[in-house]
Amino acid sequence: MNYTKLKLILSYIFMMFFNLLFCQTIEETSTKLATDQLTAYNNRDIEAFILPYSDSVKVYGFPTILQFQGKDIMKKQYSKMFADFPDLHCELVNRMVMGNTVIDQESVTFQKDRPKLQAIAIYKIQHEKIQEVYFISKDE
Repeated sequence: MNYTKLKLILSYIFMMFFNLLFCQTIEETSTKLATDQLTAYNNRDIEAFILPYSDSVKVYGFPTILQFQGKDIMKKQYSKMFADFPDLHCELVNRMVMGNTVIDQESVTFQKDRPKLQAIAIYKIQHEKIQEVYFISKDE
C-alpha cells in the first residue's frame, strides 16, 4: 500500500472516530441538561431548574405557539407553579435522544386526587443550554 492511500485511510478513520466522539458528547450534554432540569422540577428548586436553560429560552405549545420567552418569565411562572402545587411531580416515562434534541414522554401529577397530565416535552439544545422547549399534552 502506498503512503497516499494509507494517509487517506487513516484520515478517514480519524474523522469517523471524531464524529462518533463528538456526537456522543452532544447527546451526553443534551441528556444531562434534560435530566438536571427534571430533577430540579421534582425538587421544586427553581434556581437549579432554570440553570440548564438559556437566558432567551423559548417555550412553545407544539408546534409553533410561543407561550413565553426568557428565563426571567420562566422563573416567575414555574415559581408560582411550584408554590401552588405541593404534589407536583413529573415521572419520566420514556426518553429519546438524537444529537441536540431530547424528547421526553412524561406523566405529570399536579394534585394527587386529580388525573395526571400526559405530556411530551421536546428540548432543543445549543451552546450547552436548552434554547427551546415544545410541549404536547393531554389529560388522562
